[in-house]
Amino acid sequence: MDMPAAQSRPSGSDALGSVGTIGAALPFLGLLIIGVAFPLFGGAYWSLIATRAYVYWVLVSGLNLVVGFAGQIAIGWVALLTLGAYTTSVLVAGTATPALPPYLALAIAAGAGAVFGLIIGLPALRLRTFYFAITTLGFATILTQVALAWQSVTGGGVGVAGPIFPEPFSSPTGFYYFCFGLAAVCTWMTANIAASRFGRALTAIRDAEVAAEACGIAKPALLGMVFLFSGAVAAIAGGLFASLQSYITPDAFTLDLSVLFFIAILIGGRGSILGPLLGTILLTVLPEFAAPLVAWSTFLYAALLLVIVLAMPGGIAEILDFKNRRPLESHRAIVPRPDLLPHLLGVPTDAGALALEQVTLSFGGVRAIDGLDLEIRPGQVHGLIGPNGSGKTTTLNVISGYYVQQRGTVRLNGMALPVLARNARAQMRIARTFQTPRIVGSASVLENVMIGGTIDGKGTFVESLLSLPRHRRDEAMLRATAMLALAAVGLERLAPARADRLQHSELRFIEIARALMLRPAYLLLDEPAAGLSPEEIKRLGVLLLAIARAGTGVLVVEHHPDLIFDICHHITVLNLGKKLAAGTPAEIRSHREVVNAYLGG
Repeated sequence: MDMPAAQSRPSGSDALGSVGTIGAALPFLGLLIIGVAFPLFGGAYWSLIATRAYVYWVLVSGLNLVVGFAGQIAIGWVALLTLGAYTTSVLVAGTATPALPPYLALAIAAGAGAVFGLIIGLPALRLRTFYFAITTLGFATILTQVALAWQSVTGGGVGVAGPIFPEPFSSPTGFYYFCFGLAAVCTWMTANIAASRFGRALTAIRDAEVAAEACGIAKPALLGMVFLFSGAVAAIAGGLFASLQSYITPDAFTLDLSVLFFIAILIGGRGSILGPLLGTILLTVLPEFAAPLVAWSTFLYAALLLVIVLAMPGGIAEILDFKNRRPLESHRAIVPRPDLLPHLLGVPTDAGALALEQVTLSFGGVRAIDGLDLEIRPGQVHGLIGPNGSGKTTTLNVISGYYVQQRGTVRLNGMALPVLARNARAQMRIARTFQTPRIVGSASVLENVMIGGTIDGKGTFVESLLSLPRHRRDEAMLRATAMLALAAVGLERLAPARADRLQHSELRFIEIARALMLRPAYLLLDEPAAGLSPEEIKRLGVLLLAIARAGTGVLVVEHHPDLIFDICHHITVLNLGKKLAAGTPAEIRSHREVVNAYLGG
């Protein structure tokens, strides 16, 4: 990369990032100041309620990554609160082992919570929506029954005394600041994750899972780390809860409490830290003003959730998102800058040819691909055309690992690609777009493009959690590269805008920018010109030719013949899953069967 380009792009992206960071930090700074000063003016009773809110938030901060960011319906997370409370209390009381100091007991409870958080979360890798919710509720019921039955250790229905932390945290005010400090640390850590490649990957799994896989995001590994962290902080919250209660019984861990945690995230807003934090405070304080209605709490929670879903589906976070209420510039034109592609894609590597050899795939009695041979070469645009249902998108899905061929092989530089290894294709620098743009609508344009570079980050989950130097270097690199990708496709001025506010044509180019983050050896495009104006199609063609000149092999599935014949070096025509013809654009134009079956005339 030459020095002027390297210097100009990161400076703009750094400015964008620093402005956003300062603006996002101000509400948290305000809450921090209020929290520190609260015992001075809040009184003993309200300080107790605030302490309870902090304990709940310690749990919700981790659960928010599972529910709000990853989109998993984990209603029974009270199970881990129960586990943490009993583990800490039992270890301090010495009913199962020699009595341990409260801090050591809390640390052991955190470890147990991490393990069981992973165990509870594992079904999420196979179960969807409410099926996963039922498994979490089932685990909560099992723990409650164990606590009732194991009387020699837990005290059964009589219960066990909660731990008392030593000075300076044994007094109500001291314990307030202890819980406040832990809540502040949890807020800081989850905010770090939310602003990292791991947080963006979670939202991609939630809203665009196939696109996340195409970017190389491994869902099992990522969710596993999140479940470990969420389980650990939930168990810590359990230990604090037991101390706050002074004495715990199985009756303290009700379904209402679990629903409170879940609804706090929903009314706060998905993909937000501040919204669920305010939602937790609201739901903790609200019963104090509606004590006569406590018997109706479940009904009131359900009614509140219904109102939120109908009136403001984005939750509190959407209400506070003032910058995205400003109107975007009208009559926007997409003007790509292909001259930036060499700086973005770097020096082309010799990836070899991407070839399909006698690939066959059937769905039931329908043969979608029938003995297809296809070769895409670096530095060339290869068109794949044919009538609807001819197997074009199916071919892309086989190359991308979404479908497994019954016969034949897909090879890259002579090596057979593993089947169904969807996220592994990104490691091989094979990128793709989709017929319908797969975008995280609630994220900014810049964040959507940064998702494409997830696998290029070097920092670990823990490094991001603690905002260590390698994490910060990752973020600076990904931000600068994403701004360069957006400039290359002509959308850099829309970087801070929410993606769901953009036009369809702009979403098409965002997908291409996201794919370019991989510096792909091969780029697979599924109807990229669909919904574009004639002028935008021309600019798309210029961009794709420039991508090929930079050394990338481009495979385009498209229904606009003019685009295909203008930019392609080679064209393959499919019909009913079979290769009808292959050759240069001139040869295809004059092929009688192609004209009759597809082009008309």
